[in-house]
Amino acid sequence: MKSIYLDNASTTFPKAPTVASAMSDYITNRGININRGSYALAYDVEDIIYTTRQRLNDLFNGLDPSHIIFTQNVTMSLNMVIKGLLKVGDHVLISSMEHNAVMRPLTQLLNEDITFDTIPCDTTGSIKLDAIESLIRPNTVAIIINHASNVCGTIQPVKEIGIICKEHNLHFIVDAAQTAGIMPIDVKESQIDALCFTGHKSLLGPQGIGGMILAKEMAQALTPLIAGGTGSFSHLETMPTKMPDAFESGTLNLPGIIGLNEGLAFIESKGMENIHNHELALTEAFLKGLRPIDGINIIGKQNIQDRTAVVSITIDGADAASVAYELESTYHIMTRVGLHCAPRAHQTLGTYPEGTVRFSFGYANTHKDVESALSALHKIIKNTK
Repeated sequence: MKSIYLDNASTTFPKAPTVASAMSDYITNRGININRGSYALAYDVEDIIYTTRQRLNDLFNGLDPSHIIFTQNVTMSLNMVIKGLLKVGDHVLISSMEHNAVMRPLTQLLNEDITFDTIPCDTTGSIKLDAIESLIRPNTVAIIINHASNVCGTIQPVKEIGIICKEHNLHFIVDAAQTAGIMPIDVKESQIDALCFTGHKSLLGPQGIGGMILAKEMAQALTPLIAGGTGSFSHLETMPTKMPDAFESGTLNLPGIIGLNEGLAFIESKGMENIHNHELALTEAFLKGLRPIDGINIIGKQNIQDRTAVVSITIDGADAASVAYELESTYHIMTRVGLHCAPRAHQTLGTYPEGTVRFSFGYANTHKDVESALSALHKIIKNTK
């Protein structure tokens, strides 16, 4: 029986078709550094890195390619922004749907008299916009929001939140782990000061590469979290202020960036909207098939409006972990089970502490995969009665 991968919210698999070969070619034939050697091969690799920055800048309508900062993942990006921005006495707002990539850095900072309040979300995971302004204090400096939930796929209205941030002179920080590469994000239009993303999900690149795009004011406000060699301004013992050098100390993950470049090229060739529509069509078919099944609870939104291709369910009378185990061991369907590193989201959705079984569709999935998942769930339900 063929294995079916439905855990694309964790990481997209398979990657874009040319990712592995491009990375292998770099390691085998051009595995040198950039910003260090003054020879042609280094400049060739540097051209690819610049092209990747340009593609990302175009994708997000950024200020300039130099304001694309490469990191190891979205968690690193969020830590660099949160810990580089906030000072003693500062206050921030978050939503009740945030991932631990936001919650754990903020919890660490409580020891430094940095505090946060939570903007409530409804039981579908949608933020309550009318609750934001009453939570803003004189010492509030930022709002941090995930663009879409990794638990239930609910998309937040970042444009409207950006307007509120602008009106109150707040920094706007967006975790785009679940949306970068699959839906339009315009950092200028949404007035986003820091957009943090990962390369291995909908950008279709490898693990170990991510980044952030910074507005000019945010870049000036941040203290670099990591300091060291940049291959530039070597006469200085302080960090350079030139972008992107100010936030890219040490050797970059060049194989990862080259793989990410291939993912971006694939998205450009297929069309992001086409990929997104394909994934939503699969999601719609899955939701339609779930609704008539007695005993299955769809968590969050019940349709495809304002959501990504992520669907979480619970089954009456069945342990989520046992369901996920049976899906894989009997039907060879890979999902993710539990709290998904987002316990506050599960509290909001009413699925804490048991968690959910999460299905997430990617560009390579098919309607046959959806049918197989629905068939398996029918059989599992039958066996629980």
